[in-house]
Amino acid sequence: MAKADRLARLDARRAELESEYGEALVAALRTTAAGKWGLFDHKGDRAMRAAAAPVVDDLNALGEAIDEARDQLGLPPYVLHQEFVASRGPVGPEAMGEPKQAQAWLDRLAETKAVRL
Repeated sequence: MAKADRLARLDARRAELESEYGEALVAALRTTAAGKWGLFDHKGDRAMRAAAAPVVDDLNALGEAIDEARDQLGLPPYVLHQEFVASRGPVGPEAMGEPKQAQAWLDRLAETKAVRL
C-alpha cells in the first residue's frame, strides 16, 4: 500500500510539473511570437541567448524533473520537452524566424490541446 501511495503522489507531482511546464512554455512562446528573439537560439547571438537563458534553463529543469518522474513511473519521456529541445539551435536561411515559429507552436498546441492556452 505504501508503494501505491508513493506512486500516486509521484504521478500527481508529475502532472503538476507538466502543467507548470506547459504554462511556462506558452508564456515564452507568446513573448517570442510578439517579436523577442532568443528562445529557439536560431541566430546564436550571445545577447539574445543570455536574455532567453533564464526561461530556457527553467524549461530544461522542469523537463528533466518530469522525465525523472516519468521514468520512475514507467512512462515514456515527456514529448513536449523533447520537441522543444529539438527545435532549438542553428537553422538554415530558408527557415522561418523565431516569432513565426513560436506562433506556429502556439497554433499547434491550441489545435492539439496539448497544454492550456
